[in-house]
Amino acid sequence: MTKADIVSRIAEQTGVEKGIVTSVVEGFMEQLRDSLIGGENVYLRGFGTFLLKHRAAKTARNISKNTTMIVPAHTIPAFKPSKAFQKSIAIKS
Repeated sequence: MTKADIVSRIAEQTGVEKGIVTSVVEGFMEQLRDSLIGGENVYLRGFGTFLLKHRAAKTARNISKNTTMIVPAHTIPAFKPSKAFQKSIAIKS
């Protein structure tokens, strides 16, 4: 499913124009991104948590060249689904 598909479905279900729904969806994604950039986790009750995970520096191997390299420490965004969300998905599978 793409962002356009999400916008279309929300517009159909709510009767709101696609342009307005697109603005809301893009605004939500921008606020989510800005919060994570600022170091804040985003909690959506009943859905899940968007958070930052810190990865420590590590040594990696390039098998084709038979060399090792250091992968520096970095932070990545992650999503942790809520228990209610996990249960709702498990029932439908």
